Amino acid sequence: MNIRSKLPNTGTTIFTIMSQMAKDQGAINLSQGFPGFDADSVLLDLVAKYIKLGHNQYAPMSGIESLRKNLAIKTEKCYGFLPDYQEEVTIVSGATEALFAAISTVIRPGDEALILEPAYDSYEPAIILNGGIPIHISLNEADFSVNWDRIKSAVSFKTKLIVVNSPHNPTGYVWTAEDLKILADLIRDRNIFVVSDEVYEHITFDGRAHLSLLGNEELRKKTFVCGSFGKTFHVTGWKVGYCIAPKELTKEFRKIHQFLTFSTVTPIQFALAEYLENPDHYQSIQEFYEKKRNLFLEGLKQTKLKFSTTQGSFFQMASYGHLSKISDQKLAELMCKKLKVACIPVSSFYHNGTDNQFIRFCFAKEERELEEAMNRLLRLEEIL
Repeated sequence: MNIRSKLPNTGTTIFTIMSQMAKDQGAINLSQGFPGFDADSVLLDLVAKYIKLGHNQYAPMSGIESLRKNLAIKTEKCYGFLPDYQEEVTIVSGATEALFAAISTVIRPGDEALILEPAYDSYEPAIILNGGIPIHISLNEADFSVNWDRIKSAVSFKTKLIVVNSPHNPTGYVWTAEDLKILADLIRDRNIFVVSDEVYEHITFDGRAHLSLLGNEELRKKTFVCGSFGKTFHVTGWKVGYCIAPKELTKEFRKIHQFLTFSTVTPIQFALAEYLENPDHYQSIQEFYEKKRNLFLEGLKQTKLKFSTTQGSFFQMASYGHLSKISDQKLAELMCKKLKVACIPVSSFYHNGTDNQFIRFCFAKEERELEEAMNRLLRLEEIL
């Protein structure tokens, strides 16, 4: 058989590779972005409740009504905008599906889509599989803020989409009101759409607010906002996400969604719907993760790594270029094998493997794991 690959340059993701290496080496896994602790027992009990009540068949394609309705209410509480839960809110099987379906909705062969690098690795394949052309724009090197001059220079008559992400993975940068204003100015009077990856919406630090594009009246008219219950409630393995978009965009989005997964696991949707009725379940997430971040940073200060404090997400980047010019891929491998601490090389977030000697840690772990990882990182210079 001779099959022509649609993604000839794509291999196994770095997240899978490093998590497997961590398992093989018995290392503390601070690489892949999943929590190292269980969800609230209240939520787990709700799932069991709805399984026993017999909610075990297909859910409606767009999601059960109570979850879409409660998600719309949550959106209004958080961002001052109440979407139409019937025609603007769709429940999907993970935010990655939401991103793929949203990109598929607007990208046609030859269309250009702007990606801000470093970037999560699912954006580019979705663009390519739909015949689009990814255009990579580097964030500012100093603080990973958005370089709007570079974006403006890259916009052409072929530009159909801009993919944005805040809080940002892997850098932790959180968009400002000025960022939203410039984006609105940029796409005004242009046939350009936005896919906004907001899966870490409830994880911002030091008093920063997450400024969802849903809170901007002009931007939300042309935007697909993709979110994740898995990231918010520590249940990434459930793969339950959502997309909120205007009626016209949602109509086309659902046409694609119905042939990707059709519907999402039913009893979990019912459980999440009831769980959302208590706002504290998502409003407390910020404080929960800020404590973990602060603990992690106290330990990181004792190592030889350099870092700027992350503004959001549950990731912290660190640089080691002042210690060694070894590649970040090689360092990640050595750390996993010699120090028994797994991280992610940030070059994996660049389409061309740009290596600025940064590594990324996930601090969504139990405190004892974070403390032990920091103790092991004190020996970093021994392996360089």
